[in-house]
Amino acid sequence: MKRNLGFGIIGTGAIASKHAAAIRELAGAELVAVCSSSEERAARASESFKVRAYSDIKAFLNHPELDIVCICTASGAHLEPALAAAKAGKHLLIEKPIEINLERTDELIAACHTAGVKLGVIFQNRFTEDYLKLKQAVSQGVFGKLLMGNAYVNWFREATYYSGSDWRGTLKGDGGGALINQGIHTIDLLVDIMGEVSTVFGQVKTVLYPIEGEDLGAALVNFKNGALGNITAGTALYPGYPERLEIYGALGSAVLEAGKIIQWNVKGEESAIVEPLAQSKSGASDPMAIGHALHLVQFEDMIQAIQEERAPIVTGESARKSLALIQAIYDSSKLGKRIGVG
Repeated sequence: MKRNLGFGIIGTGAIASKHAAAIRELAGAELVAVCSSSEERAARASESFKVRAYSDIKAFLNHPELDIVCICTASGAHLEPALAAAKAGKHLLIEKPIEINLERTDELIAACHTAGVKLGVIFQNRFTEDYLKLKQAVSQGVFGKLLMGNAYVNWFREATYYSGSDWRGTLKGDGGGALINQGIHTIDLLVDIMGEVSTVFGQVKTVLYPIEGEDLGAALVNFKNGALGNITAGTALYPGYPERLEIYGALGSAVLEAGKIIQWNVKGEESAIVEPLAQSKSGASDPMAIGHALHLVQFEDMIQAIQEERAPIVTGESARKSLALIQAIYDSSKLGKRIGVG
C-alpha cells in the first residue's frame, strides 16, 4: 500500500491554516511538518497544527516524510524557500502570486525545471464548477468570437488590515497592493479565458491608506485575439462588492460573480439562469471569508499530477501570465503610456 504524500508548510500566517485544513481533508495526503521564521512562531505553529515544527529550513527539508512543500510566506519571500525546496527534491505548491516580479518568478520556475520537481501555484478559483463551465463554453465557441473581457475586484479593507501586518501593502513584501494581492485571482481568470495580452494602459493610486502599494487601480487591456478588456481593483472601495468577471462574444455573454454564474445569454437561446442565486463566499470586505474547499480541489490535482507524472493544472508558467499583466500595469502607470506585456 502506498503511503500518504507528506505535505509541509513554510510560513504560518493566516493562509497557512487554509492549507492545513485542506490537506487534512484530502485522501492520500498528510500534514507532516511546518516551518516558521522564528522558534517562537514555530512553537505556536506546532501547538496549532499538531505536527513537528521547525525554525530552520534545512532541518525542515530533511524531514523524512516530506514530499510537497506549500509556501505561505509573504509574497516577496517565496523565491528563497522555493529554491531550497527544489534543490532538496521537493515538489512545490506556492500561494499566489508566484512572486512579486518576473525576474524572481523566472528564477523560481527555472530552478524547478532543473530539479525535476512539480511546481503548482494556488489559483483555486480556476476550479469552481461555474468557472469551468464558462471556460468550456468559450473554448467551444458558444459565445462566438471574443470581443471583451472585464475583471472587477472592487473590495474594501479596514486600515487595520495593513497596520496589523509588516508586509501587506509594501513593495518588498507584497509587490504592490490591490492588483497584485486581491485583484490577481480574477485577473488570472481573465487571462486564462481570454488568452494572451498584447498591450495595456494602466494607472494606480494610493488614495486612502499610508501604504507603498496601490489601494486603487484601473487598466485598459488589448488582447492578442483583438478583444478589449477592462480591469479595476481596489481595497479602498467601501463597502466592497463581490469580484466579477464579464465575458462578451459576438453571439452572447456571461457574468461570473463571486465564483457563480449570474448571467448567461446566447443569441436565439433562453437564458440558462432560472434559479435564485446561490450564496457565494467572497473576500469583498473580509479576507478570511474565503473558505478552503477549492484549495482542497487544487491540492488533489497536485497529488494526481505527481502520481500521473503530468503537470498540475496551474503551472508556474501559467501563473506568470497574470503577474506579467499586473507588472505591466504598474510600469504603464509610472511611464504614463501604453506598453507591451512580456
